[in-house]
Amino acid sequence: MNKPKVSTNDAIVKLKETLEMLEKREKHLSAKIDNELKIAKTNATKNKKAALMALKRKRFYEGQVDQIMGSRMTLETQMLAIESANVNMETMNAMRSAASAMKTMHGNIDINTVETTMDDIRDQMEIATELSNALAQPVNFGTEIDEDELNAELELLEQENLDAKLLDTGLGAGLSAAPAVPSTIPAIAQPPRVAREQPTAVEEEDPELAALKASMAM
Repeated sequence: MNKPKVSTNDAIVKLKETLEMLEKREKHLSAKIDNELKIAKTNATKNKKAALMALKRKRFYEGQVDQIMGSRMTLETQMLAIESANVNMETMNAMRSAASAMKTMHGNIDINTVETTMDDIRDQMEIATELSNALAQPVNFGTEIDEDELNAELELLEQENLDAKLLDTGLGAGLSAAPAVPSTIPAIAQPPRVAREQPTAVEEEDPELAALKASMAM
């Protein structure tokens, strides 16, 4: 009749239980050895026969302790060997499972399939990049923008901001008090017209009358 197989865990548990039992037995015998030695010392001079019997029992117990120590060493060696074999078996099972899984995964994949897939990925990435660049281009809806006009408008806005800051800080007070510059171009200055001289009363008088006035004045 075939004996039932013992699992690794059951064997290790059994070995540990046996080792614990032997350890307890060894401690018990060590206590007996100490007691017999004490008896031998007490009766060494008073009762030599009792002292010799105590020594014999001490030697007997020491022999049993030696046997137990040998048994413990053997059991500990077996337990270490079983644990090591168990670790090796678990490692081998894990490696076998991993190899089987990799074989299953690689069963439907070959190098040609991988290369084709990578080419498809690269093509799609290039298409995506082209689409992104196209969508990022600005749309003017047919309206052309003059960069020079934009720059001129920007300079005008900057000057207005500067003037506003100067007014806020009080530096522009003098500028605001100054007379305004005419916005229209003045007409060209014309030379002053010479007024026409009116004839004097002398010129209108008769020459004879003038001579008479002159003679009266002498």
